Amino acid sequence: MKRNASLAEISDGRLYGRNDMVKADCHGCHGCSECCRGMGNSVILDPCDVYRLQKGLGKGLGVLIEEGKVELHVVDGCILPNLRMAGEGEACAFLNGQGRCGIHAFRPSICRLFPLGRYYEQGDFKYMLQIHECPMKNRSKVKVSKWIDMPQQERNHSFVCRWHYLLNDLEALIGNCEDVALAKQANMVLLQTFYLTQYDVGQDFYGQFDRRCEQFAAVLDQMQP
Repeated sequence: MKRNASLAEISDGRLYGRNDMVKADCHGCHGCSECCRGMGNSVILDPCDVYRLQKGLGKGLGVLIEEGKVELHVVDGCILPNLRMAGEGEACAFLNGQGRCGIHAFRPSICRLFPLGRYYEQGDFKYMLQIHECPMKNRSKVKVSKWIDMPQQERNHSFVCRWHYLLNDLEALIGNCEDVALAKQANMVLLQTFYLTQYDVGQDFYGQFDRRCEQFAAVLDQMQP
């Protein structure tokens, strides 16, 4: 999700790499679950998130939508899934009765980053520390890579870049498309290719993602007038 704000408005003004130290460690949050409540539709899932949720829960995205844990909405012109906030306090559907994350081991990348965010430029991205999001005081410094705690971080970094700019290209295509039916079809192909078709959780995610990118590009080429 793109934010119409300057780096100075939302961060400490610095950009961080994976090996940098950043003041993000909340010490287990001490029972605070503010970042798991009232987030609207901002906790957007990428294909790697869906793969990890499927592997951790044994359920594909379609089932999670039926169960009311995930919903779909339009993000910058593209239809994408997000964790659903519901009930008293608009809590994440995966938040348990003790105010703790029920999927912490395989939580989505946006959750893993928080209170960090990503700043994209020139085909790549760095991390930023969001200063208005987390209410926890006296956070400690931690290495970015340790905080994210994501396996195969180099491969994941490449995936995040490729996914972000794929969505950018699709957004431009949809925005310039006068055929509403064609734009809707492109979105449906995106959902089916990267989200609704279940992944083989016994196999590496990134190879599957690469093949799906090729399939998606081929289908889009066929759809071009």
